[in-house]
Amino acid sequence: MMQVKRRQIVAVLAKMAFCAPTFADGAWPDRPLKLVVPYPAGGGTDFSARLIAQALSKKLGQTVIVENKTGASGAIGAQSVVQSKPDGYSVLFASPAEVLVSRIAGQKTSYDPDTELEPITLAGELPLAIVVNPATPAKTLQELLSLAQSDSSTLSYGSPGTGSTMQFAGEQLNISGHAHMLHVPYRGAAPAIADLLGNQIPVAVVGLQPVLAPHKAGTLRVLVTTGAKRSSALPDVPAVAELPGFEGYRFTNWFGVYVAKGTPQPIVQKLSAAFQNVLHEPVLRDKLLEQGVEPIGNTPQEFRQFLVSEKNRYEAVQKKSGITLK
Repeated sequence: MMQVKRRQIVAVLAKMAFCAPTFADGAWPDRPLKLVVPYPAGGGTDFSARLIAQALSKKLGQTVIVENKTGASGAIGAQSVVQSKPDGYSVLFASPAEVLVSRIAGQKTSYDPDTELEPITLAGELPLAIVVNPATPAKTLQELLSLAQSDSSTLSYGSPGTGSTMQFAGEQLNISGHAHMLHVPYRGAAPAIADLLGNQIPVAVVGLQPVLAPHKAGTLRVLVTTGAKRSSALPDVPAVAELPGFEGYRFTNWFGVYVAKGTPQPIVQKLSAAFQNVLHEPVLRDKLLEQGVEPIGNTPQEFRQFLVSEKNRYEAVQKKSGITLK
């Protein structure tokens, strides 16, 4: 009888060992990972994701495949990760739009990023640029705002779309600078920059990367960048936050890493540690900094705290400006 019970106990223990998740014995990951980018290949988000994926592949010992799932201002890519199995093999490389900003502007999504996505790390931040056509007389942000402070001002600024991070940045300029610039939404940054180059609009608020070359060539003029400090890509150009009355001004196109809610915490911690490790490697950091991206790589808890502060910032602008996608 004792032998029968002993065999039963051994059988139960063997079954438990067989069914235990692979991460418990350090085997995770044992197959390739998918890094979902909710935007087309070739853009700034995609470029940064691919650099990071290469370094992450070496760190984890598994291929990290970048998959572009586009549409609905990033919501389609985010939804695919929400619906994925919570095992750490499907990872979202998100911008602010699909996980925070668009919802504050009133966009309806079939998922709730606060309850259906698990934060891993803030990978990096890319400042925006307040940029003008050389025919615009303003040489500084103060001069630009002076032109736009008149009640009869017809000065307009373009952005990649209504409810975008760039529109929020532009409307905060109006609020803090007591200006009256009219927002002109475009379907993406490329057409806004094209019209700026053609002097169809005098001002645009866009990501920094696509205007670096035109600024250096003199075909466009970046007046200021919008990070908390000057961008390493344009160290001679001031940040808005340096100017009197704009202390604390900061709007960036950041890159947040998420997995599906319910992913086991050992996997969350291992994945976060891997991202943190590669984002502090000098070679990768230098490549990102060359493109104006400030690498970060923080803990999940630090990323959550960052998200709370971002939500408060954008909600305050929305209440004052009335930005809405409805």
